[in-house]
Amino acid sequence: MIATQDADHVEPAVALARQGYHLLLEKPMATSEADCERIVDAAEGAGVLLAVCHVLRYTPYSRRLKALVDGGRIGDVVSVEHLEPVGWWHQAHSYVRGNWRREDTSTFMLMAKSCHDLDWLTHLIGRPVERVSSFGGLYEFRAERRPVGAADRCLDCAVEASCPYSAPRIYLPSLKEPDRVWPLSVVTAERSEEGVLAASREGPYGRCVYACDNDVVDHQVVSLEYRGGVTASFTMTAFTPSDFRRTRVFGTRGSIEGDGRSITVHDFVDGGSEVIEVESGAGATADDGHGGECGRWEWFSRVTRRGSSRGDVRHGFGGALLSSVACRANWGNRSRTATTAMTAMAAMTPWSLPRAVASVAGGASRPGRGRSGGVRVRRLPR
Repeated sequence: MIATQDADHVEPAVALARQGYHLLLEKPMATSEADCERIVDAAEGAGVLLAVCHVLRYTPYSRRLKALVDGGRIGDVVSVEHLEPVGWWHQAHSYVRGNWRREDTSTFMLMAKSCHDLDWLTHLIGRPVERVSSFGGLYEFRAERRPVGAADRCLDCAVEASCPYSAPRIYLPSLKEPDRVWPLSVVTAERSEEGVLAASREGPYGRCVYACDNDVVDHQVVSLEYRGGVTASFTMTAFTPSDFRRTRVFGTRGSIEGDGRSITVHDFVDGGSEVIEVESGAGATADDGHGGECGRWEWFSRVTRRGSSRGDVRHGFGGALLSSVACRANWGNRSRTATTAMTAMAAMTPWSLPRAVASVAGGASRPGRGRSGGVRVRRLPR
């Protein structure tokens, strides 16, 4: 088996599939439709397992929640409300100053951050998606929102003391947590106050968040309709503490509220509630794999030992397709045309959801202030 990621690994992935190796790919598996098709075709032709890492499925919390839903504890699921609280400092670090700030050099926000959640929702609900719409934009981190008196760098800024996105405020406290590697490891190799300040003065992580070249959204809402009329709403927003996802599941006989640490089940028959404490397995951010790394490898090892099947090969692609479709639905918010936003993993889906076609509506306007488009996904005959 092999784990691989990003466009530089397309050729190795294709070559290894042709040699009979099972593939476990990080997202995105490629940054163009053509490269995605090449990997899928190679895996299909060789009959090997091809899966994408969506670790949220494998946390102890997710397994317990899924068991409750599948066991009929709250009857039939009718709707789900799911929040991804990115966190104000995480947005500033990774998606304004950091590596995932631009669509043309990385990918769009739903793919970079939220394809895990869209995959997780489909996994939890257990039905294919039939309609998607999306609204969102870049509200805060742009030049028009720059405070009066702000400088291009935090260390030179007259209003830094009152700015929640101050680089020293975000990074210096990490020095007091020796066991915490990320995010300081990205900023500087010298773990000291001098090292942090030097990086803030010279490196990308000391720039003013209102004077960067970022263009990915800082908030987005995705509405989904699953087969049979089940609905879900997903919200990704920067303007929260960085914390575990929060979910509410509404059923015909009860409801569930979960926050990554505990699950509260409300029973409509007896009017009672039960709180189930669940070991999270790890922290809320990606630096520790969201607590699902071990479970993911256990699953992959198990299915490769028993031999892959069509069902196994489908694993993990749905979230990527939904991310792409939702991003396209939101294009009406942007004045520019995204060149790579829809390419990452968009064509890797012959084994995930039914073949679908999206028609986009909505006019272009300024980022974060305009009309939003919608996408209707209709099933095509095989």
